[in-house]
Amino acid sequence: MNSATTNSTKPLRRFAVSATTTCAAQAEVYGKCILATYTDVKKDACKEEFAKFGACLRETLKKKW
Repeated sequence: MNSATTNSTKPLRRFAVSATTTCAAQAEVYGKCILATYTDVKKDACKEEFAKFGACLRETLKKKW
């Protein structure tokens, strides 16, 4: 792997680590919703949970980067 590739993935890796610790609760709620509804998929079944998880990720991105 060249140094340009390594350097470009570091911010993404840092964001992933930060987001998984900061947004763990929202991710868990969203994951449980997906797990509970995957056999009976309906549009927007987990829309609210996904929106909360996405909002947390966006806030993490604003604060940390």
